[in-house]
This record gives sequence, C-alpha cells and structure tokens, in this order.
Amino acid sequence: MKAKSIIGMGGIATCLAFGLTSCSSNGDTGGTNGAEIIKTAWIYVGPLGDLGWSYAHDQGRLAVELNVDNVETSYIENVVEDDTATQVLNDLVEEGNKIIFGTTYGLMDTMLAFAETHSDIYFEHCSGYKTAANMSNYFGRMYQTRYLTGIVAGKMTDVAVNKIGYVAAFAIPEVIRGINAFTLGVRSVNPTATVNVEWTGTWYDVAKEGEAADKLLDAGCDVLAQHQDSTEPVLRAKTHGVYAIGYDTDMLPFATDTILTSAIWNWSAYYSDRVKAAQNGTWTSHSYWGEMSEGIVDLGQYGGMVPEDVKTLVDAKKTELADGTFEVFAGPINKQDASEWVAKGSSLTDKQLLQMEAFVEGVVGDI
Repeated sequence: MKAKSIIGMGGIATCLAFGLTSCSSNGDTGGTNGAEIIKTAWIYVGPLGDLGWSYAHDQGRLAVELNVDNVETSYIENVVEDDTATQVLNDLVEEGNKIIFGTTYGLMDTMLAFAETHSDIYFEHCSGYKTAANMSNYFGRMYQTRYLTGIVAGKMTDVAVNKIGYVAAFAIPEVIRGINAFTLGVRSVNPTATVNVEWTGTWYDVAKEGEAADKLLDAGCDVLAQHQDSTEPVLRAKTHGVYAIGYDTDMLPFATDTILTSAIWNWSAYYSDRVKAAQNGTWTSHSYWGEMSEGIVDLGQYGGMVPEDVKTLVDAKKTELADGTFEVFAGPINKQDASEWVAKGSSLTDKQLLQMEAFVEGVVGDI
C-alpha cells in the first residue's frame, strides 16, 4: 500500500497559529514490506484554490503519492515569505520530514539557513539560485513555452490593433525573461505588434490582477497574457470578449470561447524522481533547469478558435526547441530602445538569462 497525505500535529499547530491551511489525513501510514516511510513536505506561497502556481505544484505532490511507495506527504499553503516561513520550516523539521520542497523564490535564504543547520534533511528550492550540500534548486525553462504562446498571440491579434497585454507580477528576472520570450515569439510572426506590460506587485491578488487586466483591456489590447497565479486576468478577458493566454495550469475550461492556449507547469516527474532519490540514497545537490523537451513545461490545450496553420507553426518551432536547432534568446535581438543586445550568431548564456533586467524591442512598459 502507499501512504497518503498526512500532516502531523506540529503542522496543524502552525496552521492554527498563522491562519494557514494544510492537507489532512486520507490514508494509511504503513510502509510496504516493513520499509521505512519517508516524510515529504511542500510549502506553498498561495492557496491551492488559485488554480495556478500552487495548484500546479500540488498536482506534482499528488503524483508522488501515486508513483512512489512508502511515502507520506503533507503541505502548508498561504505561507508568507517572512518570519512565518521560519516557523513553518521549524515545524516541518520537528515533524521528521526528510525532504522539504519550497516552491517560491522568497524562501531561498530561509531554506539555505535551515540546510546549513540540518544536514540530515534534503531541501529543494524552486526558482532560486543558491545551493548547499543538502539543498538543490530547480526550475523549468518556461521561457520556451512563453515563446510559443507568443507565436499564437501574434497570429491571433487583429493586425489593425496589434496590441497585446501582459499582466505581470514582480520585475524580477524570471518574469522579465518570460515577457521578453513572449514578445520575441509575437514579433517572430507579427513584427509590428507590441506587448504592453502592467505590473501588480503581487503573485496572487485577485483584485489587483483584475484591475491590471481591465486597464490593459480598456486601453485596447485584444489579446491578454499573464504571469500571475490566479485565473482573474483570463476571466476579465472573457468578460471583455478578448482572447487570453493562461498560465501555470491549463485554463481553457475557465473560458472556452476566449482562451487560446496556456503555458503550463508539470512538476510530477521531478518531484517523484527526487523523493525516490532521497529514499534510495542517491540524492545529490544540483541546479536543475529543465527543458520543454523534458515535459516540465508545456502548452495546454488550444481553444477551438486557433487555426490549424497556427498550430502547425507552433509545433514546428517546438520541434526545433527540442532538437536544439532553435534558441529563444539567439541573436539578432534588440533591447527596448532598439539598440543591439544580442548579435546575430550569438546567444545569451544561462547566467545572463537568470540575471535578465532589460526588455526587448516591442515591449511597452517600464521595469
């Protein structure tokens, strides 16, 4: 049998103390053939009900339950990236978790401090860049998927409008990189289209995301993309009768008449592999940045309004990404002010991508 989602009393105490919620028991804690159960925990910055970022990570946790024997999983959601996170980690350590996944950038330094003082526990941090002997970082090359969704948006905007909106969270390299990749995809098929950015300063705030979406839509954008954790931008686009690109999970079911496609995360294989490695003693620290060809990032379903020739165009570029004949950030690329950024024949290194702080030509908005 497989152990299912359990959370110990320490975790429950944390949830009560900080207004957080966690998973509850739904299965047996006994291991197969007397094997030791490995306790595994996830920390989420938002609610599972976001149907976006945290929800996607939890689908990966559930896959661990299905794919890994002798495992007990738990999660805590709505963890603020401040001293609350320290208390949450303290509780998870005291509960005996062997491997802990932190799924938001702001947990990086807190997790590193814990890794340095708890050498018997494996820590995995999503989207950061710091490591230790017992702490890894992991992410996926979402910018590859962003480029493909940009192709779709560039083809579906009305050429008489050529104005695409982008509701963005924080001006950090991850988000800037996604906007740039999306814009490069748009301009590869529609060289005069613009991508107009509106910042919210939040990962998950339905009201602010809705306001930002409305501002872009009222300004005349006829396709709306997002780097936010809720469905609110795509729902506002639906209300305006405007096409949208979903993010994190496949958002087509929320707006079947207006969603073109979505840029989605699939954490299942990574999480299952890392828990198994912790079980069998093969876990090693690494910095993982997975390719689209590995399945960690991908496209969601297409809306029925997307023409077959557009799908064919995207599929061809996806094949080139997989076989290495195309790179998103290969020159020639200009900066926002039209000055040269990447010369023809050159491409940005991973270090440059991870430190990206400028927009490409075609983006309207400030960092």
